[in-house]
Amino acid sequence: MSVKVQLEGLASALVDYTYAYLLTTGNDQRPHAVAVTPRLTDTDFRVDEPGRRTQTNIEDRPDVSLVFPPAQQGGYSLIVDGRASAADGQLVVVPASAVLHRAATPDTTPAEPGCTADCQRIPV
Repeated sequence: MSVKVQLEGLASALVDYTYAYLLTTGNDQRPHAVAVTPRLTDTDFRVDEPGRRTQTNIEDRPDVSLVFPPAQQGGYSLIVDGRASAADGQLVVVPASAVLHRAATPDTTPAEPGCTADCQRIPV
């Protein structure tokens, strides 16, 4: 299970993350992942100098995900889904939703019966 993050809480959540994987989808319907360092503005994320394949992918399929891996093993990943566009040599991702997510362990209690994940809300 994933817990929705209030988008206003993204700035404080991002303190714990240094980079993300940007996931796009190609013409062959396969995922394309690249490591990026997105910057959060008041309304969106900005990624400098996106690659050619990334730009091509978002032209036809603008729905993307930014996956910020945990800094430590067993930590939470921050997953942000959004819509991307290219502008002035940058990729602009407008967030639609965000969650903190990790697999449940024997030491954690999933939020719901049958859930195989341990999620945490970001305080806003």
